[in-house]
Amino acid sequence: MAVLLLTNDDGVHASGLAALARAFDELGDVYVLAPEREQSACGHALTLHRPLRVDRVGERRFAVNGTPSDCVNLGVLGFLPERPVLVVAGVNHGSNLGDDVTYSGTVSAAMEGTLLGVPSIAVSLVSGTEFDRAAQVARLIAMRVLVTGLPRKTLLNVNVPAQPAGGIRLTRLGHRVYSEKIVEQADPRGRTHYWIGAGEPEWEDLHGTDMGAIHDGDVSVTPLHLDLTNHRALDQLGDLSGALNAQFRPAARKRARSE
Repeated sequence: MAVLLLTNDDGVHASGLAALARAFDELGDVYVLAPEREQSACGHALTLHRPLRVDRVGERRFAVNGTPSDCVNLGVLGFLPERPVLVVAGVNHGSNLGDDVTYSGTVSAAMEGTLLGVPSIAVSLVSGTEFDRAAQVARLIAMRVLVTGLPRKTLLNVNVPAQPAGGIRLTRLGHRVYSEKIVEQADPRGRTHYWIGAGEPEWEDLHGTDMGAIHDGDVSVTPLHLDLTNHRALDQLGDLSGALNAQFRPAARKRARSE
């Protein structure tokens, strides 16, 4: 059977990951490689300055002393008996909507799988504990992806509302606007410390966005593309290189003559 790789950022013992493993059990040989402890909001970090250790915690289930992206690298690049045909990260305990995907270890794990050429999905439960329902949604989407594949450098970011009332909607990323980001406090010894991320966020226009779908009780499926180039800006900034070279080239020739 084909090998499927599951991971997360909530840790190898998280309820969402267990639900995902149960849901995917009949789709192939399911392997779990997940961080030994919670790695939420770790982003796309890789461990490069110390060795990674892998401990077996069950049948085809392993804990890694690293990040979600480390786990995907291990699984795709040789730790598993064969290269996986699919990477699924989740079920995350909480949403990964809008700009927040840039911080998410769950989404970053799917990014890593995509960069390594493996179709990848990130799935999150916005609130509540109905992880089995979210895992079944992920299974349905995964079965489609296994048949049709995904466009190059593209992953699917799936968010499941606590109680889906509608269907599954293709969306774009929304945009959060935070009214406050830093709270200054003092500890019992009078030393100042700060909390980042405080304040209630607001969302821009919800139409067509992942947050809009969740607001309406639909599952949101957002295709994320890993080419971050703003291709339209290449045309809009067409005069930039000429203006910069007008200053750079004379300075470079002057340095060359002096050497």
